Order: sequence, then C-alpha cells, then structure tokens
Amino acid sequence: MAWEVLRRNFSRKRAVDVRRINPKVPKEEAVAISGRLLQILADHGPLTVGNTWNHAKDAAIDGLNSKTHMKILLKWMWGRQIIKLSCTQTGNTKKFLYSPFTADGSEAAAEEPSPTTPEQQQPRKGWKGKHPKYKGQAKKQKPAAAA
Repeated sequence: MAWEVLRRNFSRKRAVDVRRINPKVPKEEAVAISGRLLQILADHGPLTVGNTWNHAKDAAIDGLNSKTHMKILLKWMWGRQIIKLSCTQTGNTKKFLYSPFTADGSEAAAEEPSPTTPEQQQPRKGWKGKHPKYKGQAKKQKPAAAA
C-alpha cells in the first residue's frame, strides 16, 4: 500500500513553476508591457489570446515583439496573479479567457448584494434534506428486526 503511494507520487512530472518564467525582456520592460496588457484586459473585458493580440497590435505596445512573446508575458502575468485564466465550455468547444485578477470575494460582494430572506437564498446542492429534490422526504427507516 505505501509502496503504491510512493510509486504514484514519484512517477508524476513536476509542475511547471510559472513564477520562474522568463519574460524575454528586462523586468522593468516586462512590468511596463504587462501594465499595458492589463489595461487592455480591463477595458475590453475577458479576452481570448487572439483578441488580446488584436487589441495589443492596435495599441502598438513598445517591446511586444510577437504573439508568441505576448503569450509568454500573459503566462508570466498569470504566474504572478496579475491576471486570471478562465475556461468557458459550450458543447464540444472551450474558450480560454484572460481577465484582470481580482480578489475572489471583494468584487462578487460589491456587484451583487447578498440575499436577506430565506426565499431569496439559493439552496445548497448535494445536501440531503435541504435540497429541493429531497425536501419533504423522510429518511428511510430500517425495518425492525424480528425477535
């Protein structure tokens, strides 16, 4: 049992340390470029890599050499939690969207007030007895053993 855990653990590839990605330019220049890319993402909402590249070409960002260089910088920004990467799936297609990183609770709480009455609160899924599917159903009783 212990050997299986050790074998499984050591047979995995080590995850890439995204904080150590080389942005291919001096750090000061990378910070300046990432500031411009962050401004593009903040202005135009969640964007795919292709749309981000189109906006970056229109903005004529100095120091950004190519789409590949921009992708490296986006990965560098993602590793430093400047931007976040989300995936939306419709049918068989997935879209990966970049957007500015925000604290998880602060923006969501500011946009949408929390419900105050029990009718407005959403039921938690997966909790028997509290889920609408199971509401009003009593737990199954075990039949009494014949003595």
